[in-house]
Amino acid sequence: MMNWHEVDTYAKQWITEAGEKIRESFKEVLTIQTKSNADDLVTNMDKETEQFFIRNINHTYPSHKILGEEGFGHKLTDLEGIIWIIDPIDGTMNFVHQQRNFAISVAVFENGIGKLGYIYDVVHDELYHAIKGEGAYVNDARIPDLRDTNLSEAVIGINATWVTENTRINPQILAPLIKDVRGTRSYGSAALEIAYVVTGRLDAYMTMRLSSWDFAAGIVLIEEVGGRLTNLEGKPVNLLEENSVLVAKTKIHDEIISSYILKK
Repeated sequence: MMNWHEVDTYAKQWITEAGEKIRESFKEVLTIQTKSNADDLVTNMDKETEQFFIRNINHTYPSHKILGEEGFGHKLTDLEGIIWIIDPIDGTMNFVHQQRNFAISVAVFENGIGKLGYIYDVVHDELYHAIKGEGAYVNDARIPDLRDTNLSEAVIGINATWVTENTRINPQILAPLIKDVRGTRSYGSAALEIAYVVTGRLDAYMTMRLSSWDFAAGIVLIEEVGGRLTNLEGKPVNLLEENSVLVAKTKIHDEIISSYILKK
């Protein structure tokens, strides 16, 4: 049986070391490349950080599998066994342009069940972390369970770049929702925005397309505080493909889906 507290100790150590290396890189000239389009950036630090995690995981837990954004891990076709899901820098554009509003995201799943979750705000040195069944924390402070909020009092995070007429989140659906909530925000890092929902800084976050490394840690964290993370139809997300994502306090989660997204 896996000793999850031991894995937790290693994961925190590696995340801390990776964060230090990233902060040190602020003084250096980055090598910046594009991936799918001119706005989809990847830097040498994205690649070096993912490789840093892979070296340590392979050395310490050689039987574990790794799914990483930059593609240095395994090519997975199923969720059997223990899988580390890693985004070395979530919010690379913010990292490049702002040197803030980005995070390291790491999750560990066993046979499709989230066991450990970590979202590390590198600049602010805030580590959101959870072991399944033991509560969620930011650094040493336990995060209280979420309290339901009325939609009219809610602040929600929305990635507006995924609003298209070919999806169920189109302007005709989105406009009434934006009008009915208290306010909207966009931070440019899905992992951080999910962490903000976990802590109650946001009441919900929704976007049309995320990969598992963007939200896997958030699954573990949000479950520990009584919130929900699903796709925009209220169904479980698939860790092996891209998903729409809605993470929110329970009441708001259900209301957004029933009253706005799936409303006929």
